[in-house]
Amino acid sequence: MTTATRSHYDLLGGEVGVLQLVNRFYDLMDELPEAYELRKIHPQDSSESRAKLFKFLSGWLGGPGLYEAEYGHPRLRQRHFPFQVNSQMRDQWIMCMDLALDEQSNDELLKLQLKQAIARLADHMRNTAD
Repeated sequence: MTTATRSHYDLLGGEVGVLQLVNRFYDLMDELPEAYELRKIHPQDSSESRAKLFKFLSGWLGGPGLYEAEYGHPRLRQRHFPFQVNSQMRDQWIMCMDLALDEQSNDELLKLQLKQAIARLADHMRNTAD
C-alpha cells in the first residue's frame, strides 16, 4: 500500500497510534496551565472522554467507525452545546492536539493536513461569542 492510499488512521499507527495521540492530548490538557479553562469543562476522571475521543477519531481519521457504531452520528456541535466554547477554548483544544500530533509523528505533510482539518473542526464547535 502506498502512502497516497493509506488513511490518516493508518499513517498515525492505527489503533495503537490513535490511542497514544488521544492519551497524550488529555495528558497535555492536564499538564499545561494554558489549557486550564479547557480542562475545567471536562470531568476530573477523563477516562470516558478519552474513550469517546478515541472512538470518534478512529472513524474521522479513516479507521473503524467505532463511535458511530456505539453512539450513532457524532453531532459534535450539538453535543458541545452544554459548554461555552469560544475562541479561547477552541485555541486551547487545538494547542493540545497540535502538540500531541507533533510528538506522535515525524511526517510533516500528515501533521499539516491533520492540523488544518482539526482547526476547521474545532472552529465549528464554537458556540459562544468572544
